[in-house]
Amino acid sequence: MIEENKSNFLKYKKPYIARNRLIDKVKPFIDKDIIKIFTGQRRVGKSYLLFQIGDWILQENSKANIIYINKELVDFDFIQNYQDLTAYVEVKSIANYNYLLIDEVQDIDRFELALRSLLASGKTDIYCTGSNSQLLSGDISGYLSGRSIEMNVYSLSYNEFLIFHKIEESSQAFLKYLRYGGLPYLIHLKLEDHIIFDYLRNIYSTILYKDVVNRFNVRNTYFLEQLIKFLADNTGQLFSAKRISDFLKSQKVSVSVQVILNYIDHLRQSFMIFQVSRKDIAGRKIFETGHKYYFEDLGLRNSIIGFRQADIAKILENIVFVHLLIHGYQVTIGNLGNLEIDFVAERLDKKYYIQVTYIAATQETYNREAGNLLKINDNYPKYIVSMDELPASNANGIIHMNIREFLTSFR
Repeated sequence: MIEENKSNFLKYKKPYIARNRLIDKVKPFIDKDIIKIFTGQRRVGKSYLLFQIGDWILQENSKANIIYINKELVDFDFIQNYQDLTAYVEVKSIANYNYLLIDEVQDIDRFELALRSLLASGKTDIYCTGSNSQLLSGDISGYLSGRSIEMNVYSLSYNEFLIFHKIEESSQAFLKYLRYGGLPYLIHLKLEDHIIFDYLRNIYSTILYKDVVNRFNVRNTYFLEQLIKFLADNTGQLFSAKRISDFLKSQKVSVSVQVILNYIDHLRQSFMIFQVSRKDIAGRKIFETGHKYYFEDLGLRNSIIGFRQADIAKILENIVFVHLLIHGYQVTIGNLGNLEIDFVAERLDKKYYIQVTYIAATQETYNREAGNLLKINDNYPKYIVSMDELPASNANGIIHMNIREFLTSFR
């Protein structure tokens, strides 16, 4: 049975480039009595992470019994619900210890019932991927409470982009990253607009219709697409649902505030966009109204409305935001009276204040960005990140750093 299951896993496994940062996050939980669930937008590399985990387990124990299921393949169409899943795993299991790897687990009806039962048996180590954040929301989260851990998988960081594409860090490499984003499959395509954006538009359509329209029974698909274009065009702008509604009404599109809130939540659930709240720096209050929206992958965003030089400041802000998420920071927008700090990044006992601008070479721009930071009355590190081709500097406790250096060195 072990050799049969191993052969089955190797049959489906595809070549991959190791993402060591991700596997290092997983290692402490391997062989632990907890379900590992990897969530993220489609095509960010969750499936390949499962392959990497399976390989690592086999390297550590060549006798490991790997049970692999991929719900995107017709080979596994017979697994429709938790009963099918339980029966299949029981047939493939051995008496001792088993490793269950399931790709796109949310496509199995009431999968959580099977996972909890298998975990309780004490002889199955479970790893799952999903492309919808409802995977651990509501009743499912309660049902698996204390028995699961969610790990977010994002598209490639800038450092990973360089490794995957086998290119040296340079201004030209960075511009490719700005333009095309970090979906791993791009390494198989020529980095030219008509090729990359055709591919990305197809990925966008898959996410839109499979993960949003079909999953949430969205009826007004025209409005949904207009909303996505609006968010892409206003990346990093502060908006409330009412302001979005008012703007759309001015464009002869009349939709209620509640519908907008619902549709934004659907897009968040599919990991296409992130909603970022404002936080009062002095009082630590989280504001309930007014949010900013960023895209998980800039290539997808650019495929929707095009790559425009006029949007460079928005794009840089989006890149810094996702970089912070990739490295495990909780990110909010800082509110300081009438002033704003682009990002407050917190992780354990670390905190950073970060301003992002296109060019800070002029004294007026630098004073504006630095002025907001200088009004913060604490000693946590403060950064200005820009495209300026200047060595990193530190004046008045504010570190001014080129964005390429920030992305390759800030952890």
